[in-house]
Amino acid sequence: MCGHNKWSQIKRQKGVNDAKRSKVFAKLGKLITMAAKHGGEVEMNPTLKIAVDKARQSNMPADVIKKAIQKGTGELAGGTIEEILYEAYGPEGTPLIIEATTDNNNRTVSEVKHILSKNGGRLGESGSVKWMFDRFGYAEITRTATMDMEMVEMAAIEAGAEDISALDSVVVVYMKPEDLYQVKSEIEKQGFEISESGFEWKAKEKVKASEELVGKIDALFDALDEQEDVNEVYSNLED
Repeated sequence: MCGHNKWSQIKRQKGVNDAKRSKVFAKLGKLITMAAKHGGEVEMNPTLKIAVDKARQSNMPADVIKKAIQKGTGELAGGTIEEILYEAYGPEGTPLIIEATTDNNNRTVSEVKHILSKNGGRLGESGSVKWMFDRFGYAEITRTATMDMEMVEMAAIEAGAEDISALDSVVVVYMKPEDLYQVKSEIEKQGFEISESGFEWKAKEKVKASEELVGKIDALFDALDEQEDVNEVYSNLED
């Protein structure tokens, strides 16, 4: 079974409770704006709906969400935002994928390079890392003490899931990226609560890391998380 990305999961949990909520809102706003470029009707744009759901889960004000959508559709100025994927290496050559949304790629790449350099890493060339990962959609089902795992697995499989992983507090369902909205909707129709959904890069092969390396990677991920344009970071280390 696939394993959920520990650092990505921790970052999302931190995002909801972070005292610097404005920074979290800024990141979510850019994701909404990017998604809205393909249509501003939430119910007609699955990617936008997922981004808006994330924002609502983080208690982002409705008027801020609306403005982010309007920037993407061109109703408001400030929609010149692009998605960037950086392939990089962390301490001890650990392969990394860094996802960002930015209105100034030169600024973002310079800051990401600086963070990597300070933490024993470096940027890689295009194609140097991505081949080690697969792209998945995911949906987290809130796990309860009385939950029948066989029923959950059956519902997920019938909905079109590719894989399932049971963690302490959630059951993570994986699917092809293009099937995320459909699978999520089908699972919810079965009466299961989806607490989180989105997309992530999963390493084809996981590598066990020493405590020392884990500490270095944690420090690097924390530093990247502080960079306002970086949304997610993935590695091939075991959780």
